[in-house]
Amino acid sequence: MQWRSIVVALVVLRLTVSCLLWLAFGLGPSWGFNFPLNFNFNLHKIELFKQDEVESAKANSWSQRIHGHGDAQSRTSYASTEDSPKKSYLNLFEGDRDEYDRRYSSFPDTLKIKMKGMAKDMFYFGYDNYMKYAFPEDELNPIDCQGRGPDVLNPSNININDVLGNYSLTLIDTLDTLLVLGNVSEFHRAVKLVIDTVSFDKDSTVQVFEANIRILGSLISAHILLTDPKHPFGNVGLEDYDNELLHLAHDLAVRLLPAFENTSTGIPYPRVNLKSGVPPDSINETCTAGAGSLLVEFGILSRLIGDSTFEWVARRAVRALWKLRSNETGLLGNVVNIQTGQWVSKQSGLGAGMDSFYEYLLKSYILFGEKEDYRMFQASYESIQNHLRRGRESCNEGEGDPPLYVNVNMFNGQIMNTWIDSLQAFFPGLLVLNGDVEEAICLHAFYYAIWKRFGALPERYNWQLQAPDVLFYPLRPELVESTYLLYQATKNPFYLHVGMDILESLEKNAKVSCLMMTTPCTNLRTSTSSPRRAM
Repeated sequence: MQWRSIVVALVVLRLTVSCLLWLAFGLGPSWGFNFPLNFNFNLHKIELFKQDEVESAKANSWSQRIHGHGDAQSRTSYASTEDSPKKSYLNLFEGDRDEYDRRYSSFPDTLKIKMKGMAKDMFYFGYDNYMKYAFPEDELNPIDCQGRGPDVLNPSNININDVLGNYSLTLIDTLDTLLVLGNVSEFHRAVKLVIDTVSFDKDSTVQVFEANIRILGSLISAHILLTDPKHPFGNVGLEDYDNELLHLAHDLAVRLLPAFENTSTGIPYPRVNLKSGVPPDSINETCTAGAGSLLVEFGILSRLIGDSTFEWVARRAVRALWKLRSNETGLLGNVVNIQTGQWVSKQSGLGAGMDSFYEYLLKSYILFGEKEDYRMFQASYESIQNHLRRGRESCNEGEGDPPLYVNVNMFNGQIMNTWIDSLQAFFPGLLVLNGDVEEAICLHAFYYAIWKRFGALPERYNWQLQAPDVLFYPLRPELVESTYLLYQATKNPFYLHVGMDILESLEKNAKVSCLMMTTPCTNLRTSTSSPRRAM
């Protein structure tokens, strides 16, 4: 087993903070670059920003193409209505070519050092404040500088309760990042804290998907990093380590197994109680991504402990979903009834509820080499290209807009709405892993253009109106991962500039000082001091 490859793949799958750090610490040599008019690679030349194409996009009428997904016109343009003053997203990059050449054609070593330092500082700002003010709770609420766990007073608050389970989530989730930073001593301290303090014997109802990607994946990653004889981050073994993290991972996975029981389809329930199993009032509906994105972690666990049960149930869920795809389009829906196999939501897209299903098919094949996984991915990819993709046929040539992937009805391919969501920004990275770098470059430029405009990716963006539909950004890492993979594939310094823009946007727009809440008595005891400010 190529444990080093497994570690890297796991890190890529679950990086939230780490994606930023990988980008900053993976700075490679600078290659020639001309922007915005073209990207110069040996194998991939792309001209994105031709003014005549922008003007052509303005002239296309939305009313002529919104419904007819199969005709040539609908597949070559998706801009707003002809009387709209808005342009294609490419106008965000318009400007003097010499200025873009000067800015993006290199990334000096001094700037690399600066950005490495900035990424480190950002990580430790969050990590240190969590350890100081929140541990052993799941996460830090930076507004009131207090720890936060499940919302026990409101069990229906699934935005919190699906993720937080009273198991020191943030500490577990950052174990591998500490090694990326080279902080072996703090990594060892954190591992010991997890071993000594974390238990999953809790009356917490959590989402199977979230517990899998964040807790199970983190424990497995840290265990492999401790025991991998190839030492991808150096010899970081811990004296007297006796596979405790692997035992914790096994214990958690066993507590998730009831989700796969008593379902007519083999598709798991979305939530389990870690102490008692599936809640009596559990719903029979789950999303495709939630049920179909368990194979990487469950598969590695099965191989580590020699018990095929976990990989078997995860594969059964994927196969069950696969059998429910449309006979006409080959697409899957968004939400399914786990007992009847009927689709509750017939929307098919690349965003929320669907995204990681496709991601896990390809990454599972990369990890395990099972041809079945790649056959499913390839068939899905063909259906996506045939029914979700809009824009000109070639990313870099022809009339109309560059590519965009829309939300459609799974049975007929008709457009269901005019928004995309920020989770779709993972897809350029997946295109890179599949070898379609040119398409990845085009699609990545679309999401980066939105980021440049707003300083973040809106949770939903209306591509017809060219305006946000949902106005928040919950620190999603998908665009960062795609940027990182494109940089690794091309070594083009442009993507280091993208990474820098993202880091600086997060520092400017998302950072908040952790102000310790005080009581009147506390104020009396510390009357000579100003309120505590975390640094």
